[in-house]
Amino acid sequence: MATTPETPVASRTKYEPVIGLEVHVQLLTTTKIFCGCSTRFGDPPNTHVCPVCLGLPGALPVLNEKAVEFAVLAGMALNCRINQRSIFARKNYFYPDLPKGYQISQYDKPIAEHGYIEIEGASGPKRIGITRLHMEEDAGKSLHDGLPDSGDWTSIDLNRTGTPLIEIVSEPDIATPDEAYEYLTKLKEIILYTGVSDCNMEEGSLRCDANVSIRPVGQKKFGTKTEIKNVNSFRFIREALEYEIDRQERVLESGGRITQETRLYNAAEGKTYSMRSKEEAHDYRYFPEPDLLPLVVDEKWRAQIATNLPELPEARRARFVEQYGLTKGDAYTLTVSRSRADQFEEAASTAKNPKRVANLVNSELLGRLKAKGLDLEQSPISMKGVVMSADLVESGAISGKQLKELYDIAFDRGEDFAVVYEREKPQQITDTAAIEKIIDEVIAANPKQLEQYRGGKKTVAGFFVGQIMRASKGQANPALVNELLNKKLEGE
Repeated sequence: MATTPETPVASRTKYEPVIGLEVHVQLLTTTKIFCGCSTRFGDPPNTHVCPVCLGLPGALPVLNEKAVEFAVLAGMALNCRINQRSIFARKNYFYPDLPKGYQISQYDKPIAEHGYIEIEGASGPKRIGITRLHMEEDAGKSLHDGLPDSGDWTSIDLNRTGTPLIEIVSEPDIATPDEAYEYLTKLKEIILYTGVSDCNMEEGSLRCDANVSIRPVGQKKFGTKTEIKNVNSFRFIREALEYEIDRQERVLESGGRITQETRLYNAAEGKTYSMRSKEEAHDYRYFPEPDLLPLVVDEKWRAQIATNLPELPEARRARFVEQYGLTKGDAYTLTVSRSRADQFEEAASTAKNPKRVANLVNSELLGRLKAKGLDLEQSPISMKGVVMSADLVESGAISGKQLKELYDIAFDRGEDFAVVYEREKPQQITDTAAIEKIIDEVIAANPKQLEQYRGGKKTVAGFFVGQIMRASKGQANPALVNELLNKKLEGE
């Protein structure tokens, strides 16, 4: 939690938070929701605009079919009911980056509703309800800057105007900032698996507003809520909620009243600040969009879209545990992204021991990648390389120590495992006579440890194994070393 100069005056045992989240997700279409303008990010301002997205007189919207399919797919992944008939509406408000003076959205008849996400709450699994998922167009972007001699100025970039969005509104089921963080993490993970968005928060592809109120513990009636807008990371959302909950506690404990308003979070200060009074639905004067017919997603179309629904993260994790014998931790790490899970599955289909492959990915590969600040897709060692290394260890051709050395070389030189292995060709000593000779020399050089072992201190065997592996420069076959050493120590 961000540090603040104020100390909460009320204990969380007196008040309980009630949190609801509104998440805007930009759909990964190549064109906008109601026109053919590009949705490409980063191009010069106001280069992807036309009479439709500028709201010029006589221009009529035409709904993007791919945007509808993506919205339905997301709704299915979030366990929502897909409504056969939904209505677009005009949401009227004035803002400089909204050229039409209204936003085409959905209001009382959304495309999907009544879904949920399962999270791990403080006391176990918890279901967070999703009230609705509706489609809408994005507004433009206000760019604020200042010039030393001429004062502040704001310019408008309308490239983003008309970009297709889905807004996912949760039920007020979230009880803590940590649960909000968990919900958002799961939501992003599911959306990424479906492929309907890249969820890039830096580019604005995923944005979240949080509604929070507090009430005395045990009270059923909600308190007055505030909305926190324009928070650009899940960590900051958690921090903003922590601050805002403490702020509301201080207000109530001092005899004040909470004002229903929209607030902004300053991450550098760890505080929220009042922005404006909070609008209600009637403030937007919603009415059905006259230029668009009702949207009908019939059973045939729904079934067709459903064929694109992938196996989702939680189901895939459960299957990995069952099918490959992985731990829950390993299964989670391997399914954080769809591409990582796909790569593992492809590798596991040819591996002698899929579980060893999983262990190497988690213990050897990901650790090195993290240290270098790389993603799995940037790894010099491919999944085929991991499988090859796992199979070599499985067969006894190389030791675990040799594998680590080969991985280090691969990362240092930016080469795949197969290339490094063929060049280095480390060989294990598997000749029984050669290993017995090394064992005899080590035992002869350490009579005190031999006496301790035969006196009942069996853990000394580990000391001998270490000395033998050092004497063989890590090349002695570990399994053979343990077998022959045990016989020698027991005097067989």
